[in-house]
Amino acid sequence: MKVNFTETVLRDANQSLIATRMPFSDFKPVLEKLDKAGYYSLECWGGATFDSCLRYLNEDPWERLRNIRKACPNTKLQMLLRGQNLLGYKHYPDDVVRAFIRKSVENGIDIIRIFDALNDVRNIEVAVDETLKCGAHASGTICYTISPIHNLESYVKLAKEIEALGVQSICIKDMAGIMSPKEGYDLVKALKANVKVPIVVHTHSTTGLGFMTLLKCVEAGADVIDSAISCFSGGTSQPATETLVYTLKQYGYDVDVDENVCKEINDFFKPIRAKALESGLLNPVVMGTQTDALIYQIPGGMLSNLVAQLTAQNKLDKLDEVLLETPRVREDLGYPPLVTPMSQMVGVQATANVLAGERYKNISKEVKSYIKGEYGKAPGKVSEELQKLVLGEEKPFTGRFADTLAPGMEEAKAYLGSKATCEEDVLSYIAFPTQAEAFFEKREADRKNTFTYTIKRID
Repeated sequence: MKVNFTETVLRDANQSLIATRMPFSDFKPVLEKLDKAGYYSLECWGGATFDSCLRYLNEDPWERLRNIRKACPNTKLQMLLRGQNLLGYKHYPDDVVRAFIRKSVENGIDIIRIFDALNDVRNIEVAVDETLKCGAHASGTICYTISPIHNLESYVKLAKEIEALGVQSICIKDMAGIMSPKEGYDLVKALKANVKVPIVVHTHSTTGLGFMTLLKCVEAGADVIDSAISCFSGGTSQPATETLVYTLKQYGYDVDVDENVCKEINDFFKPIRAKALESGLLNPVVMGTQTDALIYQIPGGMLSNLVAQLTAQNKLDKLDEVLLETPRVREDLGYPPLVTPMSQMVGVQATANVLAGERYKNISKEVKSYIKGEYGKAPGKVSEELQKLVLGEEKPFTGRFADTLAPGMEEAKAYLGSKATCEEDVLSYIAFPTQAEAFFEKREADRKNTFTYTIKRID
């Protein structure tokens, strides 16, 4: 049996360990080796990379993608997309979703992993449809979580609904690393028995289960697994590529990844990791094992956000109370999976409850929007008391929220005018208005400075 590998060092490993702060210049020299390693795909875009490029790295995310594509002509490039949320934290109109996907494929993306934070299939329909129309690979995604309402039967039902959209694969996305080896084995077995498309497994090493879970998933028939080159693996990142390749080859699986090239790749990234450790960008805490996640189901990124939020308010001593409050808030909201943007919403609300000394004294606007039905259908029953606090006697919206949104592309184009040099600029602005405008202004200033410098040299 063949097992394919998706390498995450350019996206999720980078995002999980160093908050997506790796500039293109850091990894540009190793792209040729990544292209020759024998990976099924390179996850290199989407998630937080887009925001981080504009906000922190002064990079055009589209240019970054084109440069990766140019350097890696032989390997599929993959991105993570939050369905109707794209790469942001709210729903966007269908014309924006379709334009974003079209441009992503035109600029070099081959595989789009599409998920919805609530596993509401309505919120990935348009993204899947446009991905297929553009000739790219649509990978429908199950956000894995544990609750009284999530079980094998519910996941199989969800997988069948996703397959019916026409996806070419289904990914099990275990964002908190809480899927045990047994649960992974049972779920992959059940999916292989009920759907025809390949099964991809994505997990994290947060709880220490990752290696064992991926091995058992492969034994159950998983076709593709996600991993990270070893010096950017472990902790809140993925299990190590080289270790898994070594193990699976010993068991007789057909694996294309070349260990010798992996060593060169890992040697390249070691100084980058050392620099991140020295600067404090890479906190050793996130490289450890956090078994509390098995209790609270809090992904590593969410935990670091909670710590940062409490530290900023000089309330870090309240962390244990917030961790206890988090699953209570999640239950009140109908057991949503703790993945972006739901993980942020639940975490912020749990923190507000603890710091106020009273539950739901202050309710965030995002939680209010969720209860109103603007994010999709809650997986379970939302607390009646909480609904009444937010809605009064009104009923939540039960339709597809994107159907209520007016088209957004033309309005954004009209607003930006000459600031936007291409459709990609318009999409950057729609996704992150403040960050994109600041980037456009700096880009224009740099262009003028370069022009002035060139004229002076000619003179």
